[in-house]
Amino acid sequence: MSISTHVLNTASGKPAVGVKIQLEFMNNEGTFDILNDTCTNNDGRAPELMKDCDFLEGTYRITFLTKDYFSQMDEKCFYPYATIVFDIDDQESHYHVPLLISNFAYSTYRGS
Repeated sequence: MSISTHVLNTASGKPAVGVKIQLEFMNNEGTFDILNDTCTNNDGRAPELMKDCDFLEGTYRITFLTKDYFSQMDEKCFYPYATIVFDIDDQESHYHVPLLISNFAYSTYRGS
C-alpha cells in the first residue's frame, strides 16, 4: 500500500507546518537512495511523501529537518534533524510513521 507520516509539535500542541522531509530506500549495496523530498502541509502531514515512488519491501529512512523548522519560528533546537529507519515487510499494509517533536526532544511510533 504506502507509507505516510505527520509531524506534531508537542510544545505548541499544533501540527508542525513546513517541516522538510526526505524519504530514502536502502539499495542492495546497503546505502540509501533518495526517493523523494517533500514538506508538511498545514495539518502537519506529508501527502506527497510517496509521490512517484514504488512501494517495495525493504528498509526505508525518513529524515525530518527539525532545525530548519524551528529556525522558521526563531527558536533553537537541540536535534538538527530526526531520522527514522524502519523495515517494510508487507506490501499490502499501510505504514504510518509519525514524529512528535519539541525543541529538545522527539519520539516516534508505528501508527495506523
